[in-house]
Amino acid sequence: MNITAQPLIAENPALSPWWLRTVLIVMVLGFAGLITITSLAYRNAPPIPTQVLDAQGVPLFTGDDISEGQAIFLKYGLMNNGSIWGHGAYLGPDYSAEALHRIGEDTATAIAQQQYHQPLVALTPGQLAAVYAQVAVELKTNHYDAASTTLHLTRSETTAYHKQIAYWTDYFLNPERNGGLQRGLISDPTELQQITAFVTWTAWASVTNRPDENYSYTNNFPYDPSVGNTAIPDALLWSALSLIVLLAGIGIVLLMFGKFDYLGWISSGEHVHPHLLPGQASAGQLALVKFFVVVALLFLAQTLVGGATAHYRADPGSFYGLELEAIFPSNLMRTWHLQLAVFWIATAFVAAALFLGRSLRKDEPRWLAGWVNLLFAAFVVVIGGSLIGEWAGISQMLGQWWFWLGNQGWEYLELGRLWQYLLIVGLLVWFAILFKLVQPKSLCEPVAKPLVRLFLLASLAIPLFYIPALFYGAKTNFTVVDTWRFWIIHLWVEGFFEFFATTLVALMFYQLGLTRLNVALRVIYLDAILYFAGGLIGTGHHWYFTGQSSVNMAMSAMVSVLEVVPLTLLTLDAWDFVRTTRADCDICGKSVAIPHKWTFYFLMAVGFWNFVGAGIFGFLINLPIVSYYEVGTQLTPNHGHAAMMGVFGMLALALMVFVLRQTSDEARWVDIEKYVKVGFWGSNVGLALMLSMSLFPSGVLQVWDVVQHGYWHARSLDYIGSERSRLIEWLRLPGDLVFILLGAVPLVIASIKGWLGARCVE
Repeated sequence: MNITAQPLIAENPALSPWWLRTVLIVMVLGFAGLITITSLAYRNAPPIPTQVLDAQGVPLFTGDDISEGQAIFLKYGLMNNGSIWGHGAYLGPDYSAEALHRIGEDTATAIAQQQYHQPLVALTPGQLAAVYAQVAVELKTNHYDAASTTLHLTRSETTAYHKQIAYWTDYFLNPERNGGLQRGLISDPTELQQITAFVTWTAWASVTNRPDENYSYTNNFPYDPSVGNTAIPDALLWSALSLIVLLAGIGIVLLMFGKFDYLGWISSGEHVHPHLLPGQASAGQLALVKFFVVVALLFLAQTLVGGATAHYRADPGSFYGLELEAIFPSNLMRTWHLQLAVFWIATAFVAAALFLGRSLRKDEPRWLAGWVNLLFAAFVVVIGGSLIGEWAGISQMLGQWWFWLGNQGWEYLELGRLWQYLLIVGLLVWFAILFKLVQPKSLCEPVAKPLVRLFLLASLAIPLFYIPALFYGAKTNFTVVDTWRFWIIHLWVEGFFEFFATTLVALMFYQLGLTRLNVALRVIYLDAILYFAGGLIGTGHHWYFTGQSSVNMAMSAMVSVLEVVPLTLLTLDAWDFVRTTRADCDICGKSVAIPHKWTFYFLMAVGFWNFVGAGIFGFLINLPIVSYYEVGTQLTPNHGHAAMMGVFGMLALALMVFVLRQTSDEARWVDIEKYVKVGFWGSNVGLALMLSMSLFPSGVLQVWDVVQHGYWHARSLDYIGSERSRLIEWLRLPGDLVFILLGAVPLVIASIKGWLGARCVE
């Protein structure tokens, strides 16, 4: 079936070449700074000693024990239970903070006995202050010998290390006291000794001073005054100076928007009538509808798994009377929750790109439907295989193959290494199909070549910038891994996926006749300039306290605040989106049939949540001085849920609704639309309830506890399991139920109805 679009809006003269030149300049400078910070991670990472000795020179553990302990930490999925240096999950404690505080208390106890022959509780305030001052001096003194790569622990640190083994042995026994891990998860004495060695090393790196500096390898994180860990002056200085950059950036961009009134998504002063007609999809486009059934099912699965994960915080010992942790422990649930989010959103983007790419052509190549079906099978294998592998890996069924076939253990990048390779291959095949599909000679509108080129470049960036996920192993220095990990979490997701999403929406608007070509190109260039200006070097705001030096803090703090600038500009386009969904044309006054009303509603939700989730909640935790107290508290998932679901999730749903509408005639759409309407309101209201009733208030209270009692306390199971904390977790239930029952379920029904209708047409 030939699908040709009607002639699109007449174009203005070619854009100034300085748009593209500015994008290139921003990217070159940004990547230069990012690569510099990344290279410094190798130089400034906390050293792993070849051996650790006690005060008498007796070996306690080796560097191999530390590396093996890190691998064990990952093999058992513990980064989806607790965290290291604030990065990881929130079901259990921050392992490094917990270990550090216990080492500090054991050291204080030893000093009190040695100097006053009394326990700590019997000391006077003056004596207690003197003891903790001495604790800080002792733990802050760096006893690492770089020449021999040997670390010497003091007598009290040695005693604390031995006590740590017993503590972590007990921790893994009871699900009620560890956030819902499988009962007796780790019982092998060697593994327990090695994981204690790793955790002890992370605690040492977080308190002992860097050579020739008066702060630790982690910039004195976590906050724990009892061991001398307080915010470094750099955190306050660069936070204050970054606000100047933010205000200047907003002022400059608003000035530009005031001077150049043609900046924005929707072309003004034009007749707004759609050019792509629903119900006239080709065979290749109809074959893509089944992708969105998978998208909706994975979305539903993610919401169910997310609800189970939240329940583990409210009641870790029982799932309504069932021992759920015996089969589906909390670390597996959170692993699946994160991976399912990545999978269903990426699948929606991939399928929508092919759908829009096909609509650019005059005709359909005979090979398209076959390759679409082959790509679908490949996605099913990778998604299904990796999820099963993660379950088998965490359940310790894969032996030595856990890293390759099972669960790598790194948060957000849990899927086994083999599945990562297959994912990259699948994405490259997808790009090859897309590249072949939009060859210049086959385009309906040859004038659209500049937009198509940007579309292809953005698409190619998706597989290419996932490759850094292969740059490390289970035993690579934690600082180095966390650096590359956020090349994916931040740069891939928030950078190049954002750029790709912008090109998708611009292409969709262009083909609907809502946006002139030059307007679409300007929006893409402008977004690229604004997002990459803050987002490339700004990746480093995740590395403030993971072993990077204060150089990263200075560069990242000053630049990452610019990430907020494009988000504030979303409000300027808000009314244009509302106006576009009206039933009357603003120019001719005639009634306009708008077949994509709900697509625009979801796009308006993207703008709203981008501003709230990424802008307000993201900026709230972005400054170094705030992040120092906040990272790893509930304010982090508060930002994550609002930004990830509210932005990328709502955009993926917008693309799904667009495709369902395009492949449905009027009669079938009437039956589908009512489920889309419920799904829109259910997902948005549910998300708002989830944030306002639970995540945000929980995060604020937890940060307050950090300031009052120290980071270790706010992340401890005593705090998480307190009556108030669990009540707030239960208050998340109404939002979760609305999100699942009125958000995800209706969209599953809508996608299945759309697919069944597409099969009838085929």
